[in-house]
Amino acid sequence: MNVNFEFFSIEPSTIIGTVVNTLLLLLVVKKFLFEPVNKILDERKAQVSKTYEEADRSLENAHAMETEYTEKLANAKEESAEIIRNAAKRAQDRSDEMIADAKAQAQLIVDRANADIERDRSKAIASVRDEISDIAVSIAEKVIGRNVSSDAEQDLLINEFIDSIE
Repeated sequence: MNVNFEFFSIEPSTIIGTVVNTLLLLLVVKKFLFEPVNKILDERKAQVSKTYEEADRSLENAHAMETEYTEKLANAKEESAEIIRNAAKRAQDRSDEMIADAKAQAQLIVDRANADIERDRSKAIASVRDEISDIAVSIAEKVIGRNVSSDAEQDLLINEFIDSIE
């Protein structure tokens, strides 16, 4: 068994050459690969940060708009309630006015009816007095047996008759 170790021999020039090649390769990879990749990663990070900032601003705007919307909604509810209260008050005022007008018209009708009744009553009383006067004169003529022609005699007889009736 004869083992040949020449294949595994260590030479310092090969080690130094390998280390120099590795360092050169590392510098080349760093210059042409890591720097552009880092630049791309930095740009991407800036873009993501910008996107987050825009999202935060949009969220703040949304909250502000929500607050404004809530205020406007509350104001709209208050305004609608005020409009309804005003409409109800106007309707009540109009109703009260219509009722007052109706009462005034009813009172006017009652007053006219009372005036008509009083006038008709006066006419009826006057008519009854006239009839009673005529009857009294007729009765007096029959009782007395003579014709009463003077107004004074008629008035005297009428008054006596009316006084006896009352």
